[in-house]
Amino acid sequence: MAKTIAACIDAQCETVLSGSGMSRKISGEDVEDSEAYARAKSRASAYAQDPDKLNDLVDRASRKAKARQGRLTQVWESLTACFRLLRAYATGQYREIPWASLLSIIAAVVYFVMPLDLIPDFLLGFGMIDDAVLIGWILGSLRGDIERFLEWEGEREDRQQAESQPAAEEDRHE
Repeated sequence: MAKTIAACIDAQCETVLSGSGMSRKISGEDVEDSEAYARAKSRASAYAQDPDKLNDLVDRASRKAKARQGRLTQVWESLTACFRLLRAYATGQYREIPWASLLSIIAAVVYFVMPLDLIPDFLLGFGMIDDAVLIGWILGSLRGDIERFLEWEGEREDRQQAESQPAAEEDRHE
């Protein structure tokens, strides 16, 4: 299964359909054109405008991602960076992301937590394929926005460390 999910990261995945012996390629565009993704997109703006609702969404997505971490290995770092980005947006700490990009990330996370999507999550071995395809596709298309967030996050951590070092040195001299 990990090999299948890894193939999905390139936004195209081949999967065997429920015992039929047939195969069908699923692309990011297939998922984006689905009714389930349309529902997720329609909810994204409401999440973006409500910090508590956005944090709750990220909590649910984080729990689901941790439970399925092995299947999401190829996108794990970028996915968790998106979770941190959404939390920073919800708290007002990070706003340097285009609105369309923010809504795309939120829609992908909404889709990820939806149990009934293009391929329902209860179909063991198959239910995460469309989620992985969509996540890989969105993360790939928004790579620049995610990298800018990671740069901001790194600079912020550096500033926090620099600010805490003088206080630590003063404590040692006393």
